[in-house]
Amino acid sequence: MEKTDTQCFKNKLSKRIISTPGPAAKNTFFYIQETGCLKTEDAASSQRQNLESFLMVAVISGKGELTIGNDSFTLSKGDCFFIDCRQSHFYKSSSKDPWEVLWVHFNGATSEQYYEYFLTQSKNVFRPSAFDRVVSAINEIIDINETKTPDSEANTSKLIVDLLTIALTANNDSQKYDSALKQKLAAVHTYIDDHFCEDLSLEKLSSEFYISKFYLTREYKKIYGMTIFQHIITSRINYGKQLLRFSDKSIEEIAHLCGFNDQSYFARQFKKAENLTCFSYRKKWRD
Repeated sequence: MEKTDTQCFKNKLSKRIISTPGPAAKNTFFYIQETGCLKTEDAASSQRQNLESFLMVAVISGKGELTIGNDSFTLSKGDCFFIDCRQSHFYKSSSKDPWEVLWVHFNGATSEQYYEYFLTQSKNVFRPSAFDRVVSAINEIIDINETKTPDSEANTSKLIVDLLTIALTANNDSQKYDSALKQKLAAVHTYIDDHFCEDLSLEKLSSEFYISKFYLTREYKKIYGMTIFQHIITSRINYGKQLLRFSDKSIEEIAHLCGFNDQSYFARQFKKAENLTCFSYRKKWRD
């Protein structure tokens, strides 16, 4: 967030903390590389690429711009962005209305996987209804890394997970969707939970809820993070696990009770989900 790599902030209220992770943090946790707050008096621009880091920024006040790849965004108070700094990117504060921001550069654990999943749900810029939680989490990261304790790295990792969770669920905020659509998709979701053992199909759900198959498929995945087919299969597998643990029914009986017409198909889906055969799962959980 600096004008140059060596220039210090002029405003004493601005702050930057640079951190090097210990071996445990580097091998196990999410860890910060840099975090801080930038006041309006120090607002500047940054242009980088090939930096092994992920960056999350929250705009506290003012305005600014972000360009990453072929996408450009205008940001204002309440906006956040999440980027992979290996990509070419540029961000700057507005000259007329300089921004105040909080930021955290981090890496480690499954940062890349989180980022890739985030991009399937959203663009780089998101506007969470829980913006105050983003601000609180970054401020807490700053505080606990100013005065290191034996628990600092573990607590920092937990706070980064909190930030990532907010980013991943931001598109579920009510303002992102028409309330009537949300209610209809919630009704579809509940219907699947209640009828997964039956012969469900996209055509049947589309007809039942008067919504096109294409629209239903697209919007359902946006909100629930999985396809309708995945939800049906997961519900059936969960029920199958209950029957394997708490009944003496055969695999064939369980397959049919869960909604699978083919025992071998149930067995394949079960092993794909659990990396165990039905028999192995039953033995491990009942012995």
